[in-house]
Amino acid sequence: MIAKRIIPCLDVKNGRVVKGVNFEGIQDVADPVDMAHFYNDCGADELVFYDITASFEGRALFTDILRRTAAEIFIPLTVGGGINEVSDFERVLACGADKVSVNSGAIKNPDLISQAARRYGDQCVVLSMDIKRVGGSFHLFAKGGRVDTGIDALQWAHDGQERGAGELVVNSIDTDGVKGGFDLELLQAIASRVSIPIIASGGAGCMEHFTTLFKSVPAVDAGLAASIFHRKEVSIEALKKYLAGEGIPMRIIQNKEENL
Repeated sequence: MIAKRIIPCLDVKNGRVVKGVNFEGIQDVADPVDMAHFYNDCGADELVFYDITASFEGRALFTDILRRTAAEIFIPLTVGGGINEVSDFERVLACGADKVSVNSGAIKNPDLISQAARRYGDQCVVLSMDIKRVGGSFHLFAKGGRVDTGIDALQWAHDGQERGAGELVVNSIDTDGVKGGFDLELLQAIASRVSIPIIASGGAGCMEHFTTLFKSVPAVDAGLAASIFHRKEVSIEALKKYLAGEGIPMRIIQNKEENL
């Protein structure tokens, strides 16, 4: 059985890791390079790095911080923010990223997904979706969750897979930072539309929330969280041991040797 993944997320603004609630009330947390080094050493399966204001501000991603971050880790690194052209994929990959996350850029130009998949392989293309309930439907939001596109998020997930995305990050704006648990209804709806790996994001507040996630929506491949890891409310090492004890397959490193 394939191991589930635990992924911390670094939301970066002005060179610092930040965190908010429902994509608002952003507060400073820490230095991204220090945090990347910490997560590399404590057993995270991957790391996600988002320059959260690049798209909204219409600028390129902070490549200097990205290079420094990539130099500190040996786990897969997914990077997003301000990805609008295929050349942006090249720039980010050259800085040390393993995968590139695209969100607003793909909404503006859906062909970007297929163009990048053809050039770099679908395993490199991660379609990130910021989703919120609007009038009983799931709407896709752009510009860091600021703009309601009116696009049906479930159809967008399916279309993204068809265009060549190799993985989906499903960010629930409704549950982001609330720590009340992952958005199971949304994740189940997405899982019914796609067959590519799904990373669940938004709502983790305790170890039990990850158990509920993986048992309630088996199609979800990974759980992503930020504040509970950043503030050391939950340690990744303890979480993975707990989940393994609950019968959920985990990749656990002991004495620098990998054991499933």
